[in-house]
Amino acid sequence: MEPSAILKLLESVGAIRQGHFVLSSGLHSGSYVQCAAILQYPLHAERLGQLLASEFGGLDIGCVASPALGGVILGHEVARALSGKRPGKLVRAIFAERDGSGVLTLRRGFGVEPDEHVLVVEDVWTTGGSTLETMRVIEEAGGRVIGAGAIIDRSGGGIEFEVPSRALLDMKMESYDPDECPFCRAGGVATRPGSRFERAAS
Repeated sequence: MEPSAILKLLESVGAIRQGHFVLSSGLHSGSYVQCAAILQYPLHAERLGQLLASEFGGLDIGCVASPALGGVILGHEVARALSGKRPGKLVRAIFAERDGSGVLTLRRGFGVEPDEHVLVVEDVWTTGGSTLETMRVIEEAGGRVIGAGAIIDRSGGGIEFEVPSRALLDMKMESYDPDECPFCRAGGVATRPGSRFERAAS
């Protein structure tokens, strides 16, 4: 599927929104990507998982790890697609989540084998912070991160990881420090659409 077709699909389900938003990174932006809008459709999620898995087909991957909450469904579908390419060897899908102090960690009995090859998958990259945190969690648990993937890189290719990385769609979406946000300077009030903020308010 070409990037233009992926973009059209995302737009068709309202996954890309325009306005004045506070991103989960704390930055402000006039654009917001809510991949849950497309991942709620199992057939779309399956297809995106297959597409992302194909970007890493040459790597020996034993496990896919994602930051909760946004990467969980996608990570599951990527692991399913990778398992289908390796008959007789299942690829697990695990996720890291924040504990009571806000630190990303493995819970629910999840773990990795010593030197296990792990692909880290997330829905959207803005700064890449959650992916980097997940990579740290995996490495501290004894695994070896060998790649990172996402549906959208909203930095337009500006994020650099120390492992091979692929996004299905590169979209340069400007983001700003709150003190430098042109929308705030114009008197606008930013909304907080991300799941992290919704959990904090509940």
